[in-house]
Amino acid sequence: MKYLEVMIDEQRCNKCNYCQVAIDCPGVQLCTGCDACIDACPQEARKLKYTDQESNRISCSVNGLEVQISERRTVLHALDKLGFEITQYPAKEDAIFAPCRTGGCYSCAVLINGQLRPSCITPVHEGMVINTQIRNQPPLRIVTGFQGHHVGGVGTPKDLVSRAPLGYLEVACFSSGCTHRCSTCQNWQITYLSHVQPLSPVATAHKLTEKRKQYQVDRMAISGGESTLNRRWLVQFVKQLKKLNPDKSARIHVDTNAAILTPDYIDELVEAGMTDIGPDLKGISLDTFTIITNQKNEELAEKYLTTSWNAVKYILDQYSDKVFLGVGIPYNSAFMSLDEVNEIGSRLVEWDSCVQVTVLDYRPEFRARAVVRPSYKEMLQVKNVLEGTGLEKVICQTSGGYIR
Repeated sequence: MKYLEVMIDEQRCNKCNYCQVAIDCPGVQLCTGCDACIDACPQEARKLKYTDQESNRISCSVNGLEVQISERRTVLHALDKLGFEITQYPAKEDAIFAPCRTGGCYSCAVLINGQLRPSCITPVHEGMVINTQIRNQPPLRIVTGFQGHHVGGVGTPKDLVSRAPLGYLEVACFSSGCTHRCSTCQNWQITYLSHVQPLSPVATAHKLTEKRKQYQVDRMAISGGESTLNRRWLVQFVKQLKKLNPDKSARIHVDTNAAILTPDYIDELVEAGMTDIGPDLKGISLDTFTIITNQKNEELAEKYLTTSWNAVKYILDQYSDKVFLGVGIPYNSAFMSLDEVNEIGSRLVEWDSCVQVTVLDYRPEFRARAVVRPSYKEMLQVKNVLEGTGLEKVICQTSGGYIR
């Protein structure tokens, strides 16, 4: 097997240094081919190529067995070559779930020399001791951006009036790692972040609870990236938030793309204490979904899209009296037509005409700097289309604020 190395397009690179500051990388000269810096580069200035040099073999221990593997590869790559099942969609319990592949969510974490590390970006080394049995280990993931929010997220009821002294509706934190590679990602600097210390569910819940006290609000939210990727971590986090905030006014809000939010996962979150949820649906057609998310694997894209829509239906059917649901829809004429907006509205109104729908005006961001932000007039037209299907609560985000 040959070595991989990163090639940098100097004409595209603007020296933002995000790849060096935010990404936990061994360096260009020790590239493992994990792709994290390629996915995260806002200028698309990086690509991988094979060198002419053959990689050396090194000795490691995996679950107590001595094995020979190629150097300058990730632990995840080594495990794959050794026959471990690797998946990007929840599968059998003994499979290694590696949805983000950029080191933020820690879903693929294994014990490496006794320390929990994400296998997707961690390089193998001579003598490394790897243990994939981690069920008794406290889960970790990267969470940052603890702050107050004046408006809230997709899963925030938009008729709320803030009673906090400074006008905040909720406090939020943001988790790293995502299933998608949206070129319009508004949180990309957090989504691809891996070069910071991960947090336990308990530590994160304490930090967010302190923010609740600081901002004097009732609502606490987690967003991303994608908040649901590390299931064990998220369920424990919600349980801990509920324990630290036992008062009836406390609300626990999860914003999500719902790509892996299966019914049993929803049940577990509700039982843990989740009270509000905001699934952000990236279209209704597979073509639109793949354009928005940049998901290259069509089979995986279809699973993600189907799961997200099924999650909305399941929550409406099973928990309409217990959980507040707000649906998000991205809009920009560059990737979604008004006909598809109408189709989305028609499906939602079949399920519940009273569901809150928030349309997000996707704007120039991350890699989509050339797109034009929808005008107020365009967003008003989107609102009229959705209301024309029979939806009773449509809110549209615009550069001038929300149209309610």
